[in-house]
Parts: sequence; structure tokens; C-alpha cells
Amino acid sequence: MKKMKRVLLGLLIVVVISTLGFFIWASNAAQPTETALNALSTDAQVEIRQEDGFITFAPVQAHASTGFIFYPGGRVDYRAYAPVLHQIAERGYFVALVHAPLNLAFFDTDAADQVMGLFPEIDQWAVGGHSLGGVAAASYAEKHLDEVAGLVLWASYPANDAMINSDIKAIVIYGTNDMEGDQQIGIVKARLPSDTQFVTIEGGNHAQFGSYGPQPGDRPASISAEEQWNQATELTVRFLESLNK
Repeated sequence: MKKMKRVLLGLLIVVVISTLGFFIWASNAAQPTETALNALSTDAQVEIRQEDGFITFAPVQAHASTGFIFYPGGRVDYRAYAPVLHQIAERGYFVALVHAPLNLAFFDTDAADQVMGLFPEIDQWAVGGHSLGGVAAASYAEKHLDEVAGLVLWASYPANDAMINSDIKAIVIYGTNDMEGDQQIGIVKARLPSDTQFVTIEGGNHAQFGSYGPQPGDRPASISAEEQWNQATELTVRFLESLNK
């Protein structure tokens, strides 16, 4: 009996230590740069609001009929994506950047539900994300095909092929200097509809879709972060425009 108690106590200690280690690991997120934090300020073109669980970017001088809900990459502070999302809002689109519990979006793949419920005036929605955030966005789209018109993946892919025969429109954007880009594009082609758009950003890498500094295992980019943000913005905006056609 005493031996069994010692075994159970040992297992409990292992579980506690493992859980604590996971929380510490997940909480050690890449932090937004000063540029990212500055992009969270309202200006003449975009109004920024901090809601409970997400941040909104709304164009000031236009009524947005299309909304874009964005899931952040794994172990990245969600505010790091503000530069690109601010630029997308400048082009006339409502954008919501959802918070990821423990900096891992798969802990709340249904985060888009709250956004959609609070902004019924938006006529159509697209969801998207970067890296693991894109996996979470794809998971949401898979379960809400009647509500989601488009899927935007930045250096990401769906977890399965459940949408391969669906009517959802999708675009996949990668940097050519992303270490795993070519391999993941092959994965995506087997998991999304045949008319999915695949576009590369020449010289872009994995980390520069956000603004949080270098990422371990990533190749250096041969273009500036600003150039990659501009191209990601242009490609995403063109895709959002196509949803109205």
C-alpha cells in the first residue's frame, strides 16, 4: 500500500511539473516590437478598439461590408500582427485580431464566434491566421462553411482535408525564405479546394508576417519587414475583394 502511494505521489509530481513547464513555455511569447505597438493607435484612417478578447481595426472613412478575423501564430503576442492588419483596415476592411489563450490559438478556435456575434452589420466574413493561428482559423472555417466566405493562410495549412470538396475560397501566402514553405505548400494542396490561390513573397520569411523579431529555425529574409507587410497586405486585400465577385 505504501509503495502504491509513493508511485501515485511520484506521478502527481511529474504531472504538476510538466503542467507548470508547459505554462511557462507557452507564456514565453515573442513580444511585439515598438512598430507593432504604434500600429495599435487610432489615426485618421483607422479606428482601433480594444474589446474583451480581441482588438478591432475599423476604417474611418468607409463602411466596411467585409470583415477579416485573424488568429495569431503560436507563442507570439497577438499584438505583433498590428502593422499588417492596420494596413488592411486602411483599405476599407473591418479587421478583428483575436487573443490566443496562453498564446496558442488552438485553445480557442471558436474565437471568431464572439466577433461575428457583436458585428452583425458585416455582410460577409473571412478568417485567417499565421502559422499555428492559420491552423486554428482553418479549423473554424471547416466547422462554419455557411458563415465563412474565405480563408487566408499566411505560412500555414489546414489540419486535415475536410474542406477539399467545399466551395470555400482560400489563399495561401508564403515567403520564399521560409524554412518549411515548400513542404507545407505540398501539404496544403492536398487539403484545400483545387481553385485555392498559392502566392509566394519573394525574399520573405516566416517571422516577418508579424513584427516580433527573428524566429528560431527561420531563414533570414532578403526583403525588409515593411516590404513583406506591404505585399501581404496587397495579396490579402485582393483576395478579400474577390469575395464580392
